[in-house]
Order: sequence, then C-alpha cells, then structure tokens
Amino acid sequence: MLIREATRDDSVQIIAVMTNAEASNLMLFGPGERKMEPETFANYLEKLYHSRHSALFVAEIDDKVVAYLIAQGNEATRIAHRAYLVIGIHSHYRGRKIGTALFNHVEQWAKDHSIHRLELTVMENNEAGVALYKKMGFEIEGTKRDSLYVDGQYINEYYMSKLV
Repeated sequence: MLIREATRDDSVQIIAVMTNAEASNLMLFGPGERKMEPETFANYLEKLYHSRHSALFVAEIDDKVVAYLIAQGNEATRIAHRAYLVIGIHSHYRGRKIGTALFNHVEQWAKDHSIHRLELTVMENNEAGVALYKKMGFEIEGTKRDSLYVDGQYINEYYMSKLV
C-alpha cells in the first residue's frame, strides 16, 4: 500500500471512492446526492496540492486509489493551526488498516506543517468510524444533537479532535 498526496490526475478514481463511500449512508452526502465533475474536482485537487494548510491524501493498492483523507486547513492566523478531516475508504478495502495508515500519514503531515489540532465529525451510529478515530487518539469533545437528517430521522454527530 502506498500513501501519497493526490494530484489532479487522481480525480476520476477519488470520485469513484467517494461515490462508493457515500453508499454506506454514513457520510455527509447521501448515496447519489453529490454530482462531481472530474475536471472541477481536478481543479480542487490542484488547489489543495499547492496549499500549505490543506491536502488530500490517497491510499493506493496495485496502482488503484482505494481510500482518501482530506485535511482542510485555514489561512486565517487564529485558526491556521487546525485542520478538519474527512476520510473515505472503498467498501471492498475496509478492515485492512488503510484508515490507520492514512491517519498516521496525516499526523506526520500536520507536524511538518505546524498543524496542532486535527478535528472531524462522525455520525453517532458509525461504530466502525468512532472506533477507528478513538484508536488513532481522537477524543469526543461533544455531541451535535440532531445534526443530520438521514432517511427520515435525525442523527447526532460526535465532534472529535486530536492535538498533535
């Protein structure tokens, strides 16, 4: 497995992983809700690639992108020390320590880029996600009550963070 920063050439493969991850119904966007164009997404990747505070990393197996982790940082001085994370792993590749590898990689990136705080949100009912984040040292800071509306019911989200 190779972990690396994404380039614009990865846009089609990353979109495929995002679409697959959204089918789990545990992501912000529901299945089929988000329509992404490869060229528009490639431009987004290009912007991230040249950002000091943000990055998108991919996990590759046999030259195929199977997972991604976005670290969305900030330029404003007072919040430049933090990055919001979003991870997605293709359903056929879950349970193979890919998430662990991506989080280890982003933590080293954070140290190298003076990012002190990593944060994320996760649906309260996403037991596998919560377990991964806790394993990686994230702590629950609070609950965003009725934060999402999924399949006719309100879902709480945990707000989690890790100080690097």
